[in-house]
Amino acid sequence: MSIFRFAPLALLLAAAPAVVGPGKGLTIDDMLAMQRVGEPAVSPDGKWVAFSVRDTDMAANKGRTDIWLATVDGSTVRRLTTDPASDTSPAWSPDGAYVYFSSTRGGSAQVWRIAVAGGEAEAVTKLPIDVNGFRLFPDGKRLLLAMDVWPETRTLAASVERDAVKSPSSAQAYDSLLFRHWDTWEDGKYSHLFVWSPDKPDDARDLLPGATTDTPTHPFGGMEDTAIAPDGKTVAYVARVGGKAIAWTTNTDVFLVPADGVGKPVALTGANLAYDYAPSYAPDGKSIAVLAMARAGYEADRQRVVIYDVATKKPRTLTEGWDRSPGGVEWSKDGKTLYASADDLGNHTLFAIDATSGKVTTLIDKGTNASPQVAGDQIVFLRDTLTMPAELFRIPATGGVPRQITHFNDARVAKIAWGAYEQYTFTGAKGDTVYAYLVKPANFDVKRTPKVPVAVLIHGGPQGSFGDHFHYRWNPEVFAGHGYAAVVIDFHGSTGYGQAFTDAINGDWGGAPYDDIMAGIDAALKKYPFLDGSRMGAAGASYGGYMINWINGKTDRFKALVCHDGNLDEQLAYFDTEELWFPEWEHGGTPWTNPAGYAKHNPIDLVGNWKTPTLVVHGGQDFRVVETQGMSTFTALQRKGIPSRFLYFPDENHWVLKPQNSKRWHDEVLGWLDRYLLGTGSTPRTR
Repeated sequence: MSIFRFAPLALLLAAAPAVVGPGKGLTIDDMLAMQRVGEPAVSPDGKWVAFSVRDTDMAANKGRTDIWLATVDGSTVRRLTTDPASDTSPAWSPDGAYVYFSSTRGGSAQVWRIAVAGGEAEAVTKLPIDVNGFRLFPDGKRLLLAMDVWPETRTLAASVERDAVKSPSSAQAYDSLLFRHWDTWEDGKYSHLFVWSPDKPDDARDLLPGATTDTPTHPFGGMEDTAIAPDGKTVAYVARVGGKAIAWTTNTDVFLVPADGVGKPVALTGANLAYDYAPSYAPDGKSIAVLAMARAGYEADRQRVVIYDVATKKPRTLTEGWDRSPGGVEWSKDGKTLYASADDLGNHTLFAIDATSGKVTTLIDKGTNASPQVAGDQIVFLRDTLTMPAELFRIPATGGVPRQITHFNDARVAKIAWGAYEQYTFTGAKGDTVYAYLVKPANFDVKRTPKVPVAVLIHGGPQGSFGDHFHYRWNPEVFAGHGYAAVVIDFHGSTGYGQAFTDAINGDWGGAPYDDIMAGIDAALKKYPFLDGSRMGAAGASYGGYMINWINGKTDRFKALVCHDGNLDEQLAYFDTEELWFPEWEHGGTPWTNPAGYAKHNPIDLVGNWKTPTLVVHGGQDFRVVETQGMSTFTALQRKGIPSRFLYFPDENHWVLKPQNSKRWHDEVLGWLDRYLLGTGSTPRTR
């Protein structure tokens, strides 16, 4: 049972009244026009912050990113790079004179730098292999590079020669899992870490020779999987452990390896058989913070901050008593405090953690606040809300009023009539308090429109949260801008409400979460009389897509459904996915050891009850939920004579990322809802 007990239907926060602009609500075109601020990096003197800004190039059908600079007080903001290629991942030289960055200018991904005082960027590395990530050593004379190489080779030149060996056959042969992952087929290469110096440009020293595992970990690991000791003598890195069992184990460990390449890696976290990642050295180098889960095989366990003594390798769990999961930590300059962010009651909150006692202090608790960076007596971080894309903010390190540093989207935001939103609670499954958001239609006037249609959006994960966050794929404000009231519910299994609440979905995919969604809708209809319960649609992706298929078999209260990358058959999904640890944990074993776990809430068994018109969306490069699950869903709908449509993106993975595809997605989804909730909508395109 959840530890949170509040009065049902208590109004928690009038999170943000509508920012009333002169025009219309948010559209997909508005959203794509927003500049995306990210990757803050504070200068050594704490006075400047380098960051990236992504613009969307609709003609080229991709994003383009540049590096910018701002003073921490926000008095100066200026662009640092202007090349047509993407420049990302800014990092400061130790003397603060240069900003280093990754760039694809020149035709391959390499490390570049540009003087803060001005001038042209210059290539730092000119290697024959793409550099996928980098860190600067404290001496500023060496770089830690991540590059994909053939493990049997010992030099970059040898790996390049191996690349040139082509087989006359197109066949690919595999002897073990994972043979493909997320959206990529394995090719026999692995990401290794190299130490490189411009003084010896042809001598890139592999710290992991012969290793048949990736660091950073694929597909989502970045250079946050690595850390360099303050004295520059040791590199910490994360690697997956498991060998042949890699597809059904979550075990990753933090390793320490001498930076000179002399000596073998030593596992720092070998005693823990679950996730260990995000290593971060204390300023004095005597300890290292690691994020660790406790339960092997579970990807959604609570992430604890564990402090390891570098000399003795002994761990000290700092946050055992804190029922939240931080996404990473940033040390204060004196090593007495760690800063972190975590999901918290429908927000993503910024916290300070005492490095000795583990005491947690909230710094800012509304909206989405992430990527904290220490800047003197200030913390620089990214902040967004449902009505504001991410911008850089600062806040005193002890907490206080946040101050905005950048204003890239202020003018765009001011032109939009945002849907006002508020958070509400209700009594859900198991008698627990469940949190949700209601987003009103843009320009809503109950006197003019006493009843409005409802779009219920269901998040994926399933261990995730649909909170106060400006999202570029499932943004409730886009639905509000189109005239819908959006309801988003953090059902059992969601994060930010304590680990027991997250765990509650295990083995109960169609139970408590479904009950929460239905109860949350009923609560919203009662609390907000302007919601039209006779005109409701529901849409979801990933687990949300699964839930759409489950809903179709359980109720006909919705007029239209949208299933994006959702499973139809949980038993078959085990055999066609790649990360087997996920279904084995969620359904209590394998299909042959616990068939009842897969049959308990399997949408395919309810197809006979399906009645609701459904739009099915799937990506051809989605190896997490394979395309045949979506095709099977569409086949079942067609065979039953239910109005249905299949929207297929052969070049997208689990997400729709390309701008033109995103625009088409929104046109299709909103058009589908319009057809059945409003009785409108144009004739759909086939291509």
